[in-house]
Order: sequence, then structure tokens, then C-alpha cells
Amino acid sequence: MDPSTDIAAGTGTESPATEPAGHPVGFSGTRVNVREHSAWHTSGALGLLASLVLLIVGILLIVRAITTSETGSIGALIVGGVLVVIIGFVLMSGLVIVQPGETSVVQFFGNYIGTVRRAGLLQTVPLSSRRKVSVRVNNFETNELKVNDAEGNPVNIAAIIVWQVADTAKSVFAVEDYQAFVAVQSEAALRHVATSHPYDNAAPGEETLRGSTELVADELAHEVADRIAIAGLEVVEARISSLAYAPEIAQAMLQRQQASAVIAAREKIVEGAVSMVQNALERLEADDVVTLDDERKASMVSNLLVVLCSDSRATPVVNTGSLYN
Repeated sequence: MDPSTDIAAGTGTESPATEPAGHPVGFSGTRVNVREHSAWHTSGALGLLASLVLLIVGILLIVRAITTSETGSIGALIVGGVLVVIIGFVLMSGLVIVQPGETSVVQFFGNYIGTVRRAGLLQTVPLSSRRKVSVRVNNFETNELKVNDAEGNPVNIAAIIVWQVADTAKSVFAVEDYQAFVAVQSEAALRHVATSHPYDNAAPGEETLRGSTELVADELAHEVADRIAIAGLEVVEARISSLAYAPEIAQAMLQRQQASAVIAAREKIVEGAVSMVQNALERLEADDVVTLDDERKASMVSNLLVVLCSDSRATPVVNTGSLYN
């Protein structure tokens, strides 16, 4: 019996065993197991010179065969000249020009034989096919996605992913289109990260999308890198480019933020007013300006707090009578 299945008790049917994380679901999965390695190459100038020499020698042999009067050597000269010319063209077919920031993935009759990363005119395996793959750094900005954060609030979010090709063999043979692969996997990773954190107002020590931008960006970079590693790609940097509540709840969330700001401002005002009243009472007693009993102290504290914490400007009332009338 296959170790990945077992017989369900009393049913006679096979049930799949639990697979480790990252294992293909369903079919056992066959991936392209190929890694980049260097292809044979040498100076293109030498290859071009050798090709030209062979072509010239072959042409001279054919011309000599045409102009010679010796009947027995004409056929041999023609055959030799044609073979030398063919060899020259075959050798010339291995010439390749690689620009800086690009590579050439070399295949010989369908088999991957290596990658040329050296720039310039080079001579590689003749009769091989070459595919140019850029290893320059690329920018990709995801579409603005509408997702629910960890608290279920809909938010609009977008990110910029900076990536480049690290393994040219995997990028060519492991996936159909590595650029489209980056786009889809980046949006999938962004959705997963956005749903793992609240937008704002988190518990102490909890990361939020708005308040922990650097940590969220680092988590997003690792999430995308794990998803696109199968294609031989690496992430250079990831940044959140757009983040806001969805329009349908933006007004309500704005009111909540305004209320939080008002409460915080009130707390600061009350804290300052209490400190000012305390200082005033201490100064009056220290300088022996006036002696106040507990009732008058309570009245003074009440009046000062009203004056200091009021939104409108206070209007003083002058008492010309006794303090107790």
C-alpha cells in the first residue's frame, strides 16, 4: 500500500494522509527540478575569427576546384570546400551578444546546458538556441485591493514590489510566465498580510497596518518571496503604497477617530487644569495670601476647573458681599 494513504476502518476506502505544509494538494506533483549553472562560453572574437577563416578557406577550395585542370581532384576539393564552409557556418551559429543586465539561457536540442551571464560578444555551443532573460531590478505595483482587515473592516490597500530574477533556469522552465506569476502571487500575499492585522486601534503590542508600516512591509516582502521562490525570483523590497478605509465605512471611521482625538484632548486639558488648581492652592497657602476652609477650597477648585476646562470663555461674577452670602 502507498504510505500516503490508509484504509478507513470498516469502509474499504482510501483516505489521504495529512501532507506537510507546501505539499501539492491532489496529484503528487511533479515540478521542474532545474537550477541555473554556467554554460560553456569563450571569447566571441576568437569564435568569429575562426568562423571567418573557415569560410575563407572553404571558398578558396571551391574556387580552386573550379579553376583547376586536374579532373581527379575537382570532386575532392569541392566536397572539402563545402564541408569547411558548413563547419564555419555551424561555428558562427554559436556566437551570441549579451548586454549588461541580461543573460542568455542556452538550450541544445531542448536540453538546458547552462546560462551565460558574461556581457559582450561570446562564443557558446554551436547549433544551440538562446533565450534572453533580464536580471535587472523590476518594479511592480499591485492593483488597489479591497480586503477585510483582522477586525472585519473593509480597507483599500496596494503595494509596490521590487523584484529581480535570481535563477534564470527556474524563471524560464519552472513557470509559464514569471512576470505574470509575480503579479498574481504579490496580490495574493498582500491579501493575506492585510487580513492578518487590524487597520488601527489594536491591542497593546499588536501590529497594525497603519501604525506598523515597516513591520508590515517586511512581512509582506517575506510572504511574496516565499511564494515566488519556485520561479527563481527574489524580492528586493516591498512597500505599502496605498492604505485607506473603504468608502462605505470611511465616514464612520473618521467620526471614531475624531471622537478618540477629542477624548485624548479632554484628558490632557483636565490633567493640566488639575495641576494648575493644585499649584494655585499651594501658592496661596505658602504665601499666606488668604486662609480658606475646606468648603471655600472646594468652591474655588470647582470654579477654577469650570473656567479652565470650559469650551467657551468664562464670564466672571464679582461678589461684593460676604464670602458666605
